[in-house]
Amino acid sequence: MGGFRKENVLSGKSYDLALRTVLLNKELKLQRENILSKQLLRFGTSIGANVAVANAAISNTDFSAKISIVSKEYVQTKYWLRL
Repeated sequence: MGGFRKENVLSGKSYDLALRTVLLNKELKLQRENILSKQLLRFGTSIGANVAVANAAISNTDFSAKISIVSKEYVQTKYWLRL
C-alpha cells in the first residue's frame, strides 16, 4: 500500500463536520451547556483526525482497523447531536 492515500470524499466531509462542530460548540458554550459542548467537540472533531490517520495506513488491514474507529466516533457523535 505504501503510505498516504489521496484526499477523498470522506476526508472532505469529515473536515466539514469538524468545522461545523466547532461552530456549534461555540453556540453551546454561549448557552452555558458545557458538558454537551465538550463531548460533541471531542467526538465531532476526532472523526476527521481518524480519517487522516486511516488515509496514512500502511496496509489494507491497517486501513480497515482505522476506519472502524472512524465509524465508532461517528456513532458517538450522532448520539451527542441527538441529545
